[in-house]
Amino acid sequence: MAGTRAPFGSWLLGPEGQSLRRLRVRVQLFLTLGITATHAAGAGVVVVLTLFVVPQPGGGRDLLVALAIAVPVYVGLALVVGVLWGTRVAFRSLRWALRGEEPSPADRRRSMRVPLQLAAVSAALWLGATVLFTALALWLAPGRALGTAPTVAIGGTVVCAITYLMAEFFLRPVSARALAGSPESRPRGLGVGGRMLTFWLLGTAAPLVGLGYAAVLALAQGDVSAERMAVEALAISGVVLVFGLLVTVLNARAVVAPLVSVRAALGRVQDGDLDQRVPVYDATELGLLQAGFNHMAEGLAEREHLRDLFGRHVGQEVARAAAGGDVELGGESRRVTVLLVDLVGSTTIAARRTPAEVVELLNGFFEVVVDEIDREGGLVNKFMGDAVLAVFGAPVDLPDHATRGLRAARAMVERLAREQPDLDAGVGVFTGETVAGNVGTRARFEYTVIGDAVNAAARLTELAKDVEGRVLTSAETLADAGEDEAAHWRPGDRVTLRGRTEETALHVRR
Repeated sequence: MAGTRAPFGSWLLGPEGQSLRRLRVRVQLFLTLGITATHAAGAGVVVVLTLFVVPQPGGGRDLLVALAIAVPVYVGLALVVGVLWGTRVAFRSLRWALRGEEPSPADRRRSMRVPLQLAAVSAALWLGATVLFTALALWLAPGRALGTAPTVAIGGTVVCAITYLMAEFFLRPVSARALAGSPESRPRGLGVGGRMLTFWLLGTAAPLVGLGYAAVLALAQGDVSAERMAVEALAISGVVLVFGLLVTVLNARAVVAPLVSVRAALGRVQDGDLDQRVPVYDATELGLLQAGFNHMAEGLAEREHLRDLFGRHVGQEVARAAAGGDVELGGESRRVTVLLVDLVGSTTIAARRTPAEVVELLNGFFEVVVDEIDREGGLVNKFMGDAVLAVFGAPVDLPDHATRGLRAARAMVERLAREQPDLDAGVGVFTGETVAGNVGTRARFEYTVIGDAVNAAARLTELAKDVEGRVLTSAETLADAGEDEAAHWRPGDRVTLRGRTEETALHVRR
């Protein structure tokens, strides 16, 4: 599987093949720092809003002293407890991943619930803060309780939303391991639409509710100046913008990152790299999209592999025609050039050598023969033991098929003499009318050529084994070839080939 520099949407999350130790360090470090920073920022904003923005009756020196003590103590304690508690919750659910084990269905479900569990831990801590600071307000300044409880609760809601999104982001490498499997086994969760609506409610609607609540308090008290009301509106609007933007950005990245990974991989597939796969780290419809791309790439690779194998068996042109749905039973009359090459003394070779040596020799022989046939655009129609039947001019029209067939015959004989000196072969080339097409049944058929030209090429091949140069053709073939090619041949005997009534004028390679 070809990877990218940021397979999980960010270089912070590391590569797919990172070690378990690096994965553990990354997960623990990022979760700790990210969630701690989010809670600290949320606590600071709530304190500022409670003390200086939301219109509330003064609480006096006692309340200020109590807050000065309670806020840092609780925040510090909550951060320590939250980190320890959250880490324990997360690592208990992710134990299989950090040990390098294969996840069970239960492990998958628990892993995908970790962001929600961390958000629940945060919610519990902020619920404690809401109770604590509301109780302090009721004890020391009851009039401030109406402003304290909603402000802390709304701040906690927003922080929980950010905690969920950050945890989901930092746990992408683990989610990819958990979601490695069939798409049907993946939890769907809220889905993209439900998640976007939920986080709009948490990141935007909740702070706006706080803004409306502040306005209601101001109207109820009736003694808030227009200047103070403007300051409060600006301050709360700033909080809405900052936290709402953060939630929106994180949510948008969660949606866009899988799409970007699929789009980039699609580009590489279009360039011909069918080994592309993308890590599936999202449990919503986006994860199904990633998994769907992987299945598509696997199918394309399998199809290309089968087409390659099919082409090796029947020829690339026949394979392309079959893939295009143009192959039907039946044939047509075509004038083609048939080339048949056959080893001399193959029985003796098989008797004197080991099977491994025989196979090696045959493979070397076929490599030369097929290479030269392909070079001239011919079709290797079939292998017949130690012989090869090739056709030039079908199924693809070749106006100069005779020239190509003769040139291929000369080239393969010369190469065999250089590269396979232990082998000897006869080659016959004949041009004539044949019936070319698909024969067999609808369940199984093959492309082949039938007719006098094939029989004549076979007779010439047998005769070629006993002549110098080891290649024979006919006057009919040379008549169809160009003058340049005809110059490479000289006249030979005239013989009556078996199965024919008229003599055939033979020509031998010079």
